[in-house]
Amino acid sequence: MDSSLALLAKGYTWLPDRRRRATGPLVRTRLMGQHAVALYGTDAVRFFYDEQHVERGSAMPGPVLSTLFGHGAVHTLDGPRHRGRKDMFLSLLTGPKAVAGVVDEVAAVWEETVRAWPGRRVVLFDEASRVLTRGVCRWAGIPLDDADALARDLVAMVDGFATAGPRHWRARRARTRREAWLGRLVEDVRSGTASAPDGSVLEAVVRHRDSDGRLLDPRTAAVELLNVIRPTVAVCWFVSYAGHAMRRPDVREGLRADDGAYAVAFAHELRRFYPFAPFVGGRAVTDLDWHGEPIPSGAMVLLDLYGQNHDPAFWDDPYAFRPERFLGHPPARDELIPQGGGDRTTGHRCPGEDITVALLATLAPRLARLEYEVPEQDLRIPLNRVPARVRSGFVVDSVRVPVPVPVG
Repeated sequence: MDSSLALLAKGYTWLPDRRRRATGPLVRTRLMGQHAVALYGTDAVRFFYDEQHVERGSAMPGPVLSTLFGHGAVHTLDGPRHRGRKDMFLSLLTGPKAVAGVVDEVAAVWEETVRAWPGRRVVLFDEASRVLTRGVCRWAGIPLDDADALARDLVAMVDGFATAGPRHWRARRARTRREAWLGRLVEDVRSGTASAPDGSVLEAVVRHRDSDGRLLDPRTAAVELLNVIRPTVAVCWFVSYAGHAMRRPDVREGLRADDGAYAVAFAHELRRFYPFAPFVGGRAVTDLDWHGEPIPSGAMVLLDLYGQNHDPAFWDDPYAFRPERFLGHPPARDELIPQGGGDRTTGHRCPGEDITVALLATLAPRLARLEYEVPEQDLRIPLNRVPARVRSGFVVDSVRVPVPVPVG
């Protein structure tokens, strides 16, 4: 029986529920009429991200490419072509200088923005999306005419990738609009009618040559620019989750008194506890064997992210929010996998993961130090909605910004 409708109905709980009922080391099912198997665990992470076992490019459904990643994106490549394109992202998004560059710009925009919050009722999800958009575009060297409109489009691309109906069509329209805009910018930089700041993301993507020695065509360059700024703006999901988590006074006080370690632990626990990606998928490149179970060539192979991040085999009391579990215990590479697993230098793990953690560890204490009220609202996070989010977006009002105490 095909499980596509069950997946749409149950969302994040579909695969963990199937796993609990399975009698063997994997789940067998059908999705979109295709044979599929699902795996989980650290051994499964290594198995899944081994290109001799699973390839990602041909497994990306068209609707996901038309909304979230873009056709021709690095996510659709494998082998030398993937490694060549991925090297560009690694050079842009990893290392202390890159992480600090993004974080400093976003933090500066946050400080500018919160000064306007007193006297207003603020939807944290929306405000964070605008802050992140302005900050990442400043860092990337991408000029902005309307940051609010761009933020709405970037959020729409993420919000509509895993559903049918209005959210999906908004996501498609947003991607079409933004690929055209950035494609024109790429052409203008190459023709000399616009400039890209030296050393910027914009310059790097415009000048990048693939493994065949050719420049990216303008549309593909636009796709990859979006694959830098879109995931950064998607951190707004976790910023609103941070507000949700800070309803607990001990968590909020931990962040207010933080020396840095608690904020990083909080960022890891936020990514583990709250839902984002339910699973990732690929396709078996040949006939495979998983713990004595055959996986036929061409079968869809799913890696259960949400299930592993909530599995008692990995986490004590997995449905309790406990940042202290990561104090003095940084997560192992293939243990905490909200943004995929494996080696980010050779595989498909998100190269911007360090930026996500650093942004959350920077913004969460700033949010915790604000004084605000949480009015009556719908704070549920339905797990049958992918991607899930706090229904209200997390609303705060009566905001009071602390006045810095002069030093000296």
